[in-house]
Amino acid sequence: MAVVATTVCLPSHAQTTATSDTRLPQVVVTGNPLGSRDLVAPVTALSGTPLLLRRGTSLGETLDGLPGVSSTYFGPNASRPVIRGLDGDRIRVLNNSGASLDASSLSFDHAVPIDPLVVERVEVLRGPAALLYGGSAVGGVVNTLDNRIPRSPIQGVSGTAELRGGGADRERGGAAMVEAGNGRFAVHADVFSRDTDDLRVPSYTPRADGEARARTDRVENSASDAKGGAFGAAYTSEQGHLGVSVDRYENDYGVVVEPEVNIRMQRDRYALSGERRELSGPLRALRVQFSHTDYRHDELEGAEVGTRFRTQGNDGRVELEHAPLGPWRGVLGLQFEQSRFSARGEEAFVPSTRSRQRALFLVEELAGTAGKLSAGVRVEQMRVASAGDEAGGDEEEEARFGPADERRFSLRSGSVGGLLNLAPAWQLSSNLSYTERAPTFYELYANGLHVATAAFERGDAQQRKERGAHLDVGLGWQHGPHSFKASAYTSRFSNFIALQGTGESVSEEGEEGETVSFPVYAFQGVRARFWGLELEGRRRLLDTGSTLDLDARADLVRAHNRDTGEPLPRIAPARLRVGLAWARAGWTARAEVDHAARQSRVPSDDVATDGYTLLNLSGTYRFKLGTSDALWFAKLNNVTDELGYNASSIRTVRELSPLPGRSLKVGLRVSF
Repeated sequence: MAVVATTVCLPSHAQTTATSDTRLPQVVVTGNPLGSRDLVAPVTALSGTPLLLRRGTSLGETLDGLPGVSSTYFGPNASRPVIRGLDGDRIRVLNNSGASLDASSLSFDHAVPIDPLVVERVEVLRGPAALLYGGSAVGGVVNTLDNRIPRSPIQGVSGTAELRGGGADRERGGAAMVEAGNGRFAVHADVFSRDTDDLRVPSYTPRADGEARARTDRVENSASDAKGGAFGAAYTSEQGHLGVSVDRYENDYGVVVEPEVNIRMQRDRYALSGERRELSGPLRALRVQFSHTDYRHDELEGAEVGTRFRTQGNDGRVELEHAPLGPWRGVLGLQFEQSRFSARGEEAFVPSTRSRQRALFLVEELAGTAGKLSAGVRVEQMRVASAGDEAGGDEEEEARFGPADERRFSLRSGSVGGLLNLAPAWQLSSNLSYTERAPTFYELYANGLHVATAAFERGDAQQRKERGAHLDVGLGWQHGPHSFKASAYTSRFSNFIALQGTGESVSEEGEEGETVSFPVYAFQGVRARFWGLELEGRRRLLDTGSTLDLDARADLVRAHNRDTGEPLPRIAPARLRVGLAWARAGWTARAEVDHAARQSRVPSDDVATDGYTLLNLSGTYRFKLGTSDALWFAKLNNVTDELGYNASSIRTVRELSPLPGRSLKVGLRVSF
């Protein structure tokens, strides 16, 4: 499978949290079909108290700052994770290892319909994972786990409840979960709600369309109201499970670049999951999962619907683990996905489309006392069909998508990697992989004004598939509470589909009848190179009745268009985070300094982003509340009220929405 660098586990202070913080097993799921505990892939896993303290209003905000991970940050409500400089449809966002079918990769102002409040564990795989998850995982995978389908026996009744409030957005949020079972049959139910106000930031001067607005300390139209819930049930045993779940997610939030526009989003998802282990004969394990998603969101201009997006689709996978063939263990898998997308209204810059994917993959692993070797291949068929300007559109709308069209792609991916135990405390790992990705429907058929990017975007129906070769090398050391990890990587794309300025412009009629000119950007294949470094370390300074740990992490990514020699856009700058964590009995306290350097390596149509340094403080206290376990927490972020901007966000919103200002957030989590 796609294996890179070194494994990143939970911080040592997180591993001591009570098991009530999470009911999911601590074996990494993502990119690990054989269930190995000694992983080659660089997976950062968040659960328990570390996840509790990092939770933001979006998935991107929650993960921003992890090694190699930044965020698109389209204001506080819509931000997708960026891994090693890659975003959009190169990062696969999963829910319980199943696809999250939505429209978040189409536009930066579209939120991911997964709320961190109900996520019990997040796993982030950095680097190519196309072998298991397809070309849309060429940059990495973010897998959110919530146990909505119980996968192991539950005896009795248990649950959690969490309340939180404050922060720069004056959040009022809460979530509750309950699980019950008799050792065979188990049920799960959860609900959540979150309301926020416009984000408070250090005083700044917003800029829109190149013009300065009145100075303010609020991000206009950034409030939100999200809620949802789920119910799941499963038959469980020590050998596996079979279960189903249904969940709903709703979110109404403002669009930062359009003060009068709000998004009303709703997603319904139905899932099935099953596993049978410890089989005899040629098969040792069978895993199946399937989900159906109905996603829709309306962009409201006042009380009227200006644009309506909808995605309906199914995804599934079957994994068959075969009996050992000598020293080799392996998994044969089948994955499929199909979806229908439609957009109607003023800002529909892509036609209605249908996409269908079929893939077969094989992963083999050879493990020994000196380490392990992993290899795999994947073959995939992808079909993308456009309805063009045919039936279903508005007769008054200008025809701009042309006749119906269809493209088919045959894709191949492969990798070989290994992990070598150099000494009891040292491990060396490396991976070499080749990936292919089919262009998305918008990279093929877009043709219209995209308000989120303030540009007219144009696809290319003759677009070729994206091809890349990737190399990773990692070194890790672990001795008790002390650890050090380093990784270096490079990716070379012989064809990288980039959104580039053409030098053209188009004129559109403005709201007051005036003529407004917009630059034209086109999706074009270019040669590109990415490379970077990631460093992590932890040192225990004190270990008596109290513990005191010093930790640090740093990362750097560079990305170039080899055809023009210019940097690629929206790349995070060099970053450094240093923290000091203290713990004694039920108390913890942490102080950290988060520094981002100035990002001046930008293409000619962008501007540099100044660096910043933030000071953040946090503390927790664990105690008994009757017969329940309780955890109180407080976070004081950006203590010095430093003004900072996210270099990974597009310029359209970057100058309208700085990072949050000084704020205090408190909360209480109770587990029974």
